[in-house]
Amino acid sequence: MQGIPVASLVIGIASSPAERRQLARLLGGSDAFLIVSTVDQAREFLGVVETPPVPTPPVPGMLAEVAPSPPPPPPALTVDSDRRVLRWRDQEIDLTRLEHDVLLCLVHAPGQIWTYERLHLEVWGNRHLGRGSDMHSVVRRVRGKLARLNAAATIHSVRGVGFRLVPV
Repeated sequence: MQGIPVASLVIGIASSPAERRQLARLLGGSDAFLIVSTVDQAREFLGVVETPPVPTPPVPGMLAEVAPSPPPPPPALTVDSDRRVLRWRDQEIDLTRLEHDVLLCLVHAPGQIWTYERLHLEVWGNRHLGRGSDMHSVVRRVRGKLARLNAAATIHSVRGVGFRLVPV
């Protein structure tokens, strides 16, 4: 397998909500994936310089592209599971069980997009159902704690997909 590049982020392009849901199910086992509606959205996410538009025929079904994942946050950001605290440099802040479990997932895979379903399964032990206000509430509290520590990382929402930890 030497010399074969390994994808770290799969970007799926699907124009309809039904196709995006189907693509999310298909890519659910991937380490990291992002689903967008158009090629332009994928380019914007990747920060690709705009080139003159090239007419492309509509693609039936779905299309996936591969791109590198963002750089991981600085290694000084750690989660102490024994004491259930978040540590940034020489500062610590206590975490609730849910905050700890969500942050532990994100810290162990920085830059990786965790789908709502995968996070819900890992943290709550069941499949994600409904609007996910429980998850958003936990993430909001963790973002606040990261900000209070002035940590060089935050949690970004990937609309309609999930969350990822990224450097600030």
